[in-house]
Amino acid sequence: MDPGGPVRSLVWGAGAIGGTLGAFLARAGHDVTLVDSVAEHVAAVNRSGLTISGPIAAFTTPLPAFTPDTLHGAWDTIILATKAHHTETAVRALLPHLTPAGCVVSAQNGLNELAIAAVVGEARTVGAFVNFGADYLEPGSILYGGRGTVMVGEAFGDPSQRVTPPPRAVAIRDAWRDFDDRAAATPNIWGYLWAKEAYGAMLFATALTNESIADGLARPEYRPLYIALAREVLAVTLARGVHPEAFDGFDPAAYLPAAPAGAAEQSLDHLVAHNRKSAKTHSGIWRDLAVRKRPTEVDAQLGIVAALGAEAGVPTPLTSAVVQLIHEIERGERPQSMETLDALAGVMT
Repeated sequence: MDPGGPVRSLVWGAGAIGGTLGAFLARAGHDVTLVDSVAEHVAAVNRSGLTISGPIAAFTTPLPAFTPDTLHGAWDTIILATKAHHTETAVRALLPHLTPAGCVVSAQNGLNELAIAAVVGEARTVGAFVNFGADYLEPGSILYGGRGTVMVGEAFGDPSQRVTPPPRAVAIRDAWRDFDDRAAATPNIWGYLWAKEAYGAMLFATALTNESIADGLARPEYRPLYIALAREVLAVTLARGVHPEAFDGFDPAAYLPAAPAGAAEQSLDHLVAHNRKSAKTHSGIWRDLAVRKRPTEVDAQLGIVAALGAEAGVPTPLTSAVVQLIHEIERGERPQSMETLDALAGVMT
């Protein structure tokens, strides 16, 4: 990989996140190929290019797109941007297209680097943290609604050797700065991924309702619930020896039991302000439930936290309750409503 030069990348999963990232990289002159399982999306991109809309940028860029069964060739850099619960299936499908010295970069929510490494090996797994807001609108069209932190880092190897980001992560960061000039490399990618697990637990809670992210987090009567959820996930984080990192208004230290009074509420205020700046008002979780009527990432994102918590001896009753309630909405047994959020709050009493 040539630091500072064009990067040849395969983006596996060309929806909201992968499509946005791939379109910006292609527009900047990088050699980008898209793969997506939605044939209509692939056909639209090949016919008319990929269109990005929203307050930050509006453009259409041509780039080649394929369904997994029509793809040929091998790449040194494969950006995986599928939903978390599709990770293992996707990695097994992309494996023949990964060069022996190449790597898979997880541009997903969750702790998917664990599942990726189980298939391709730790040495070929790179972590990434993406917190920008985007929505898949229709075939060939994606809304890029709001900027957010973008980090790249090695997920495995001797932590003592990751004091500074190694060259591979730096090269990916340099390329990704053509998407967001604030993209950075970090020696502590797990700190960002676990911190987003805590923030993500709060987003799953807001998705139990039809409230926007900002409106949901702003409601004072539910703030003790959001704080307790984040604290529960962070307890698992610390039990695994990970130092969580702050990003985009979410300050993990503010939610810990020893934090000063009012610190968590101040962090929630910052999260509200961050989300009010985005044209993407609702989480992808809410969109999966309310708009796309499909299963969410709840097992891959929060189910794994409950499992790792049990392994570490850390109880996670609220996290487990969120998983259960989301599944009940998926099955049509509960509505997205304030009453459903109240059912979660009842677990605290």
